[in-house]
Amino acid sequence: MKGKLPTETPVYLFLGFLESGKTKFIQETLEDPRFSSGEKTLLLVTEEGVEDYETIKFADAENVDLVLLEDKEQLTESYLTELQVKYGSERVVVEYNGTWMLEDFFNAMPEGWMINQIMTFFDSNTFLNYNANMRQFTFDKLQNTQLVVFNRFTNDMDKTAFHKIVRGVSRRCDIVYEHPDGKADFDDIEDPLPFDINAPVIRIEDKDYAFFYRDLTENLEAYIGKKVKFKGLVATDKRLSPQDIVVGRHVMTCCEADIQYCGLACVLPESMGLQTRDWINVTATVRFEKHRIYKGKGPVLVAERVIVCEPPEEQLATFY
Repeated sequence: MKGKLPTETPVYLFLGFLESGKTKFIQETLEDPRFSSGEKTLLLVTEEGVEDYETIKFADAENVDLVLLEDKEQLTESYLTELQVKYGSERVVVEYNGTWMLEDFFNAMPEGWMINQIMTFFDSNTFLNYNANMRQFTFDKLQNTQLVVFNRFTNDMDKTAFHKIVRGVSRRCDIVYEHPDGKADFDDIEDPLPFDINAPVIRIEDKDYAFFYRDLTENLEAYIGKKVKFKGLVATDKRLSPQDIVVGRHVMTCCEADIQYCGLACVLPESMGLQTRDWINVTATVRFEKHRIYKGKGPVLVAERVIVCEPPEEQLATFY
């Protein structure tokens, strides 16, 4: 196997800050015979934690090669490829540094590396503080994860506070609260939308646009044929017809650095001479059809009523 790269290499990513429980979980995973079928495994560790790996206990220890990356400069496609060729690795398990951005790893992944699973671990005792002071890092570890595990969770802690932070970033991942005695609770908190999706007209308040945009893009089928009403910021393009605009809001998902305009194609009932940065109240039916701004099909608002209006007091939409 050495010297030859496999066509596809599954990658298992374990995220979280120091002392969040990553090492313990990976240790137990690699001790489990069910996780090993004789594959050559590269265990890539990007920080030195309090706990050390007991490689002798791994179920298939002779097929696991542990490599420590202490310097982010080592996180390059060429170096990771070199490691895989050197050890003949058929899969990769990564304990990722909590203060390194995940995009750096994605950009360094060699050709053929495919994310198979992402799990994120937090120490419940420090999570809220980390989120308040290092929001960018917690957001980074939550946005792509499939599972969030809150370790050392005690009965006096409020699950709602943890739940809201996670759901502000992702509605798709599972959440588990693990207690010191080993008992684990799955999150079953209902997470209703801040607007009625079954109303004759779905009215989106200014403060709720971020939730609307995310849910629409993630669950488009639920909105097709529905009528929506909201206040939005216009964007125009000379390449579009006079009746075609984009309407949306600037949304901040994490911090000021990631503010982006989140707009939807909109077909006006008639040409109105709207200009970029105009604000409008729009009532429209959601369709799924071809539109030039999507280079294919996407959510299109077919407007029946559009009124030019004053900007809202809070122009920036957030999840908080």
